[in-house]
Amino acid sequence: MSRSLFVSSALIAVSLGVGVVGYHLTAGLDWVDALLNASMILTGMGPVSPLSTTGAKLFASAYALFSGVIFIASAGVAVGPVAHRFLHRFHVELDDTQEPVVRPAPKSGKPEP
Repeated sequence: MSRSLFVSSALIAVSLGVGVVGYHLTAGLDWVDALLNASMILTGMGPVSPLSTTGAKLFASAYALFSGVIFIASAGVAVGPVAHRFLHRFHVELDDTQEPVVRPAPKSGKPEP
């Protein structure tokens, strides 16, 4: 679980870094304002500073789309181990037809091969 949280956090940190550098270079914002804008876009709240150049507006559009995908991906990475364990708890497996198969727990307490 901690490894998944680390990967999810690293994914968000790298994405935030991309946004900060992008806003700094395309919009000419100073580093703190670029961090604020990137943070707000990454969390889905929207931009703070007005963007006046076409390049900055194009970057903001691309970064907003990228941020939506990153948010869903990082949530999946963070929640994946919990969902995996949840399915193991109920012994849910998929067979060759991709139909859910629920097998009862063995009486001996040992998992089946």
